[in-house]
Amino acid sequence: MRTQPLAAIGVILLLGFILCAVFAPWLAPQDPAQLDLPGRLTSPSHAHWFGTDELGRDILSRSIYGARISMIVAVSVVTFSLMLGLVAGGLSGFYGGITDTILNVYVSNAFLALPGILIAIAFVAFLGPGLLNLILALSISGWVGYARLVRAQVMAVKEKEFVEAARALGASDLRILTRHILPNILQPLIVQAAIGMAGAVLAEATLSFLGLGIPAPAASWGAMLNDGRSHLFESPHLVFFPAMAVMLSVLSFNFIGDALRDFLDPRTRLSVGM
Repeated sequence: MRTQPLAAIGVILLLGFILCAVFAPWLAPQDPAQLDLPGRLTSPSHAHWFGTDELGRDILSRSIYGARISMIVAVSVVTFSLMLGLVAGGLSGFYGGITDTILNVYVSNAFLALPGILIAIAFVAFLGPGLLNLILALSISGWVGYARLVRAQVMAVKEKEFVEAARALGASDLRILTRHILPNILQPLIVQAAIGMAGAVLAEATLSFLGLGIPAPAASWGAMLNDGRSHLFESPHLVFFPAMAVMLSVLSFNFIGDALRDFLDPRTRLSVGM
């Protein structure tokens, strides 16, 4: 904490969001879908710490439940994207040749030809909004970056002496990949995964803002921003609190990613005295 104060802030923020996601039913003061039309657009007060939205729903409760959706999407999207990237990048970097040409030149470039958010929008628009469809859409659009990273790392590690020794001893390709190459390429993957979770939170908020995320009445930070934009000037708290939640969650993942990069790099650790 002394050498990486931003990392400590990121960990504290992330732990707060995780607690909100896990214990949302106990932490939320009210039902996030409970309507109270006479109390609509109430400013922050003792009864409603974050105020109420245009339907009288408690914004604090909806923000807490929104953390659950964002954390689920972040972890699931990074997990699935990383798995796809490990398979595609590992095969491409390890075997090379026609395998590398197909996976890296044709398939990867085909996905890179369009912005990832447009692929996700098209996927969700075709299958319909929903948590599973949202996770699949963001995973399909985000695996290419992991595949490129894995490919580069595998191509560098497979030429090392210990890999040649394992191959000379008769180790199978699967054993070489899983026991000798994969443990030596985890460092950049962990850093990329931490930063990728921040991108997943932003992407989920973007799709929910466009109406392609979690269907109502489920609480989502992006949907809350969309609901509050029409009341931005007379009730700015409708936009302020979900926007702060998105910003702080993204900052926490970025702070942790930067700290992991410094911690896992021996040269950086020596320079900062870690």
